Amino acid sequence: MGSKNKLKRFKENETFSNVIQPTRQEVTDGFVLKGNWKEHFKNNNPIVLELGCGKGEYTVGLAKKNPNKNFIGIDIKGARFWRGAKTALEEGLQNVAFLRTQIELVDLLFGKEEVSEIWITFPDPQIKYKRTKHRMTNAAFLEKYKRILVPNGLMHLKTDSEFMHGYTLGLLHGLGLEVVYANHDVYKNEGSPKDVLEIQTFYENQYLEKGKPITYIQFRIH
Repeated sequence: MGSKNKLKRFKENETFSNVIQPTRQEVTDGFVLKGNWKEHFKNNNPIVLELGCGKGEYTVGLAKKNPNKNFIGIDIKGARFWRGAKTALEEGLQNVAFLRTQIELVDLLFGKEEVSEIWITFPDPQIKYKRTKHRMTNAAFLEKYKRILVPNGLMHLKTDSEFMHGYTLGLLHGLGLEVVYANHDVYKNEGSPKDVLEIQTFYENQYLEKGKPITYIQFRIH
């Protein structure tokens, strides 16, 4: 994407009522919406996050299917989620928001037990050992998710990376956490939830064209 196009999208994001772009300072000093997201959505409906939301396909797709839940896509790349934010506004989806910030700040963005579910869709697997701390399902990240999730809140990991799938499963078993469901090739093996099969991301379609299997884990960390 050209820098001109990016700048245009950044400018447009500033006008979108469903896009929130706090500075890092605003988040670390005490984020105004932490514990108060119901005021943003003007209801008490459950909150579902999509972390590393890219173009926001899951945020928007799940919001259409579940009007009684609120969905928030989080990504640092505003030019990407511009697409999801624009679509949500065009389709009049009141239960969608996009938050431009770093995912490692997630426990500063939401209050204790404020989130009911978390989707992690096609994250960078950070395969090199020295990148372990950036892996979005490492033990430190799981602790952050645990703080903001309701008891028995669900986690979803959908990825094209067999490494990320295996690493996460191994970690969950090692920590004695509950794996509700796991599938290492969702389109070949039966049994995956509808939401896993019926919503596809831009990148997922590229992986499928290359014949890469898509994996999925549903788990709990409480």
